[in-house]
Amino acid sequence: MDDAPITLTQLDGELPRHDFAALLAARALQLPPRSVETLQVNLTKLCNQACRHCHVDSSPSRTEALSPEGVAAVLEVLARHPQIGKLDLTGGAPELHPQFDELVRAAVRLGKQVMVRHNLTVQLDGHPQTGESKAYLPAFFAEQGVEVISSLPYWQEFFTDSQRGKGVFGKSITAMQRLNAVGYGIEGSGLVFNLVYNPVGPYLPAAQAGLEADYKRELRDKFGLHFNNLYTITNMPIHRFALHLRKSGQYQAYMDKLLAAFNPAAAEGVMCRSLISVDHRGRLYDCDFNQQLGLVAEAGASASLFDFDYQALMSRRIRWGSHCLGCTAGAGSSCGGATAG
Repeated sequence: MDDAPITLTQLDGELPRHDFAALLAARALQLPPRSVETLQVNLTKLCNQACRHCHVDSSPSRTEALSPEGVAAVLEVLARHPQIGKLDLTGGAPELHPQFDELVRAAVRLGKQVMVRHNLTVQLDGHPQTGESKAYLPAFFAEQGVEVISSLPYWQEFFTDSQRGKGVFGKSITAMQRLNAVGYGIEGSGLVFNLVYNPVGPYLPAAQAGLEADYKRELRDKFGLHFNNLYTITNMPIHRFALHLRKSGQYQAYMDKLLAAFNPAAAEGVMCRSLISVDHRGRLYDCDFNQQLGLVAEAGASASLFDFDYQALMSRRIRWGSHCLGCTAGAGSSCGGATAG
């Protein structure tokens, strides 16, 4: 396999710019599914925030949510397939789904590792439509032993609020203190608390290990806060972030930056090879980004939670698009952070 750096001049003459499938073919890279280790479920698009970089376009006005039948189907699939060891709950703010607590408890009883994509501020804001308090979440998370994964764009207020809205940083610090108070991120507690870093703007993330060390030092020294790991995730050029890039005249330059930073090692580790994403209607996708673009998994009738066929999903062809350049640039990007050293 040729791992020499790619130049835009070379690509202009060899394949359509930003054509990810053609890029893989030019590099003789074949990336079939490896497994379905994780079932990632987008429970709802409702959120107490409306972040500029959000690829889901979540906000307090969204109403989409997985039905009770869909929740039951998630649990049935998990019970029937022991090889699916992880349930990754996302949104929106997944905690705003009316059956969130019930689903978490049931999945834990099945012996699954439950991960919650928790935006921190929902603890303080509560339900944006009903006003229901969510202050109980840290204690509930600890009781169930779930892994908490939260976005914090930076350890400084200006950069975090620039991306996620005024006042978000202060609320996030308070929420993190509450998580630490019940043991999350504290050595020896067994309660895992991971943070996610997205660049503020059209840039690639810095090296994950170095950035994690900076975050740990700054959050500890300034606020007495602790967490386990930092995941660096590239801003994906779709939906709200893509609109921002186009309005500011930066879209093509950002796509070129991703293309020029293509890393074959990162491509080998893309999350779609070991994950299936589920939307609020129960349809299946190769990843959360394909879900937001409506690119349903190529598994026939089995591309549904209600007709889940593990073997059909293992034999499917993963659907690629230009947005896949975001997952394969530099050290790579996935729901678990960098995919290559």
